[in-house]
Amino acid sequence: MAKTPDQEEQYRGSKQPENGSAADDTASEEDSSPIEQVRLTVSTTDDPNLPVWTFRMWFLGLLSCALMSFLNQFFAYRTEPLVITQITVQVASLPAGHFLARTLPRGKFRLPGFGDRKFSLNPGPFNMKEHVLISIFANAGYAFGNGNAYAIGIVNIIKAFYKRNISFLASWILIITTQRGFSGANVLSSSQVLGYGWAGLMRKYVVEPAHMWWPSTLVQVSLFRALHEKEDHRFSRAKFFVIALICSFAWYAVPGYLFPTLTSISWVCWAFSRSVTAQQIGSGMRGLGLGAITLDWSAVSSFLFSPLVCPFFAIANVFVGYFIVVYITMPIAYWGLNVYNAKTFPIFSSHLFTKEGQPYNITAIVNNKFEIDMNAYQEQGRINLSMFFALTYGFGFATIAATLTHVAFFYGREIYDRFRASYKEKEDIHTKLMKNYEDIPEWWFHFLLGLTVAISLFLCIFLKDQVQLPWWGLFFACAMAFLFTLPISIITATTNQTPGLNIITEYVMGLILPGKPIANVCFKVYGYMSMSQAVAFLSDFKLGHYMKIPPKSMFLVQFAGTIVAGTINLGVAWWLLGSIKNICQDELLPPNSPWTCPGDRVFFDASVIWGLVGPRRIFGSLGNYGALNWCFLLGAVGPIIVWLFHRAFPNQSWIPLINLPVLLGATANMPPATPLNYNVWVIVGTIFNFFVFRYRKKWWVRYNYILSAALDAGVAFMGVLLYFSLSMENYSLDWWGTRGEHCDLATCPTAKGVIVDGCPVF
Repeated sequence: MAKTPDQEEQYRGSKQPENGSAADDTASEEDSSPIEQVRLTVSTTDDPNLPVWTFRMWFLGLLSCALMSFLNQFFAYRTEPLVITQITVQVASLPAGHFLARTLPRGKFRLPGFGDRKFSLNPGPFNMKEHVLISIFANAGYAFGNGNAYAIGIVNIIKAFYKRNISFLASWILIITTQRGFSGANVLSSSQVLGYGWAGLMRKYVVEPAHMWWPSTLVQVSLFRALHEKEDHRFSRAKFFVIALICSFAWYAVPGYLFPTLTSISWVCWAFSRSVTAQQIGSGMRGLGLGAITLDWSAVSSFLFSPLVCPFFAIANVFVGYFIVVYITMPIAYWGLNVYNAKTFPIFSSHLFTKEGQPYNITAIVNNKFEIDMNAYQEQGRINLSMFFALTYGFGFATIAATLTHVAFFYGREIYDRFRASYKEKEDIHTKLMKNYEDIPEWWFHFLLGLTVAISLFLCIFLKDQVQLPWWGLFFACAMAFLFTLPISIITATTNQTPGLNIITEYVMGLILPGKPIANVCFKVYGYMSMSQAVAFLSDFKLGHYMKIPPKSMFLVQFAGTIVAGTINLGVAWWLLGSIKNICQDELLPPNSPWTCPGDRVFFDASVIWGLVGPRRIFGSLGNYGALNWCFLLGAVGPIIVWLFHRAFPNQSWIPLINLPVLLGATANMPPATPLNYNVWVIVGTIFNFFVFRYRKKWWVRYNYILSAALDAGVAFMGVLLYFSLSMENYSLDWWGTRGEHCDLATCPTAKGVIVDGCPVF
C-alpha cells in the first residue's frame, strides 16, 4: 500500500526503536521479510527458552482483564464514555511486572501430578513475551463499541429501553459466544468464541505468509520493543507515566464532579441564550459545535479513542470528511433545503420522532410477543429521523459501497498478487522461528467452533422467546460470516482497511424477518460481528507471530480472557441496570445525569429501524427515506471516478490520496459521538501527531504513547472513585457549573407551528 512521504516519515518515526536503529538485522537477505516496514520494525531473533507461562503473567493478566472489563463496562453507560485501551495496560503492566520480579520469592517447588518438574513464582527477569501475553489477556476486557461487549447492547436495550426481561443465562450465553476485544486505535485482538473457529480455518492463509503483514500490529511490536529496551535516561518512562497519571487523576475531579460544564464549553450558547439557531450552531453536544471546546480528557478520547495514537494523515482524512458532512452538507440540507422536513426536528439527535416533531413512543408499538403492533404503528405514523441521523445512514450506505470498489480498483491487483505469492514464496525468518513452537492442533478450533454453534443453537431453540432468532437465522449468519472472513482478512492484512458490513447484515435480516427487533440485532452479532472477531483474532495471531509467542499460549490466554471478561461485563451491566433508576432514559433522568447511554441509544434506534419497523417501512416504498438508497450507487461509483482520474493523470500524486471510504465514513461514530468530540480530537491529534512529532520527535517517540495511557488511566480511576464515594451516596452539587453546557434550545425545532415543551414556537 503506497504512502506519501509524510505518512512514511511518521510511520518510521513511530515504529523504530528509540535509538533509531532498525530491527535486528540477523536474518539473511533470502530469509528476511519481503515487506520493508516489517524489516524495519520486527526483530529477527528469538529466545525460545524465555518463560511465558508464569505466575506473573497469570496474576497481572487476570487482574488487568478484570479491571478493564469492569471499567470499560462501567463507563460505557455515561454520556462521555471513557475507554481504557490495551495501550494503558501495556504501559502500566511494565513497572508492575518488574516489581513482581524484584519481590516474589525465587525458590522452586514441586506440584502433585507433575513428577520431578519444578516450578517457581519468580523464574527470572520480567520479559517481553510475558508482557505481550498480559496485554492480550487484558485486551479481552476491551470490547467492541465503547469498550464493553457488543452483545451487552442487546441486554441493555431489552431491559432499559424496551422494558422487557431477559434471563441471566440467555444473556451470558449470548455474550460469551459473541464477546470480543479490540485495542487502542487499531483492531488487534479478539476474544470472540465463534470467531475462533473461523480464524482457525483461515490461519494458514493470512497469518503465516509473509505478504500478509497486518500493518496495524507493527504499532504494538514497536511499543513493546521500546518499553523493554534498556534506558539510560534521567527521566524514565515509568516516572513520566506516574506523574502524568497523578495529574490526570487529580484534574478529573473538576470536570467529573466540581465543574461538569467544563466538559463542553459552548460560549456561543452563553452569548446568545435566547437564540435557537445560535445554539444549534454553537452547542458541542446537540448542535454543530462551532467554537465549543472541552477541558475533559474523557470527551477527547471517548468515541474516537485517544488522538495521541492515531497518525496525522489519518486524522487529516477524518477531518476533511467530517468538515464536508457537518459544516457543508448539514447546513445546506437543514437550513437551505429543509430536506425531509428537517426543521421539524432537532438538528442533531439520535432519537426517533413523529411527523409532528414529538418523540416517537416506541414501547407503544411493541405487542406482547415483542413484535410490532401494526395498528399502533399506523396510529402513530411513520418514523422520522433528525437530519443528521438520516445523513449518517446515507453516508453509511455510501461508505459500504465505496469501500468495496475502492479496495477492488486501487488494491485489487496488489491483494491478488500477494495472495498468490503467499502460496509460492519461501518461508521468511519469522515463520521459520515460529517452527520452534508446537502449533495449535486444528481439532481445537473445530471442536470450539462446533461447541459454540451447539450452545448458540440451544439459545435459539430453547430460549427463542428471549432472543427471537430462529435456528436457520443462526446458520444464515454463520454462512455470511464464513463467506466474508477470508476476503476481509486479506484486505485488512494487506491494506489495513477493514470494510464495515454491519449495515448489510441489518438490512438483509430486516427484509427477511421484519417486526422482530431482537432477532435483527442477534443476527448482526452472529453474522457481522463473528466475521469481524475472526479478523481481529487473526490479527492478534500475527502479533504473536511477530513477537514469537507460543501459539498454544496465545490461544489459551485469549480463551480464558473471554470467559472472565464476558462474565464481568454482564455482572456490571446487571448491577447498573438494576441499581440506577431510569438508566439510559435521558428524558426521565435528573438534569445532567451522566447515565444517558449514548451508544445504547443508537443501538436501540437501530433495532427499531432495521428490526421492529423494518427497512421497507423506513428506506423502502413504505417509508420516508427511500432516496437514501441511491447513496449505495453514488458510493460505489465515486472511487471508480477517482481511479479513472488517477489513470488519466498518473503524475498527479494527490489524486490517489482521495480515500472516499475514509472521507464518507468519517462521521460513522456520529451519533453517539458529537461535533465536540470530533473537534477536540482533531485539535489534540494535530498538536501531538503533527507539531510535536515534527518539531519534538525525540520527545514524541519516548513519551507520546505513555502520556495517552496515563491520561486514560487517571480519568478512569478518579471516575470510579467519584462514583463510589459520592454518586452512590447521593452527594451532589447544584450550581451554574454543574448544569451542563447551557444549550437547551439546541434541541428545539425551527419549523413554523411545531410545539415542543420548553421551546419557542416559530
